[in-house]
Amino acid sequence: MATVIEVPENKLAHALFGTTRFAWLWLILRVYLGWSWFQAGWGKVGNPAWMETGAALQGYWTRAVQVEPSAPIAFDWYRGFIQFLLDGGHYTWFAPLVVWGEILVGLALILGAFTGIAAFFGGFMNFNFMMAGTASTNPLLYTIAILLMLAWKVAGYYGLDRFLLPRIGTPWGKVSTR
Repeated sequence: MATVIEVPENKLAHALFGTTRFAWLWLILRVYLGWSWFQAGWGKVGNPAWMETGAALQGYWTRAVQVEPSAPIAFDWYRGFIQFLLDGGHYTWFAPLVVWGEILVGLALILGAFTGIAAFFGGFMNFNFMMAGTASTNPLLYTIAILLMLAWKVAGYYGLDRFLLPRIGTPWGKVSTR
């Protein structure tokens, strides 16, 4: 049997990710990220190119898979995946999925509801936008999403997670006074 060694947590990491001392910081980052996602999705809701035909996403994917004059997509396997989606006409159902995903991630982050999960899905969307060659604000938003995932136990403390997470049995037990 292997010996189990417990590695003590760094004090700064514990303060940031394991206590409510910096919950105010996570609130600011969470609402900023949530508002960014919500605005991105809400601005597309009334647009038929996103909600009906998927033409907006089709155009984005078409530009992303072009090799000449320069290829936005750096990985051939990802270009092949996007080309597969284009060839199959999947932009028609995928575009509304992107819109509703942006809105739902935004709302969950703003409300602090299942913050770690919402940050994961927001980060996943940022990752895919970056893989398709779009920099814009994606690296910053992706970094914030990673930080919120690391802080999942306390990032929603000033939000619905304070009530939701204990109901599902995580992460807080009795409150410590030390």
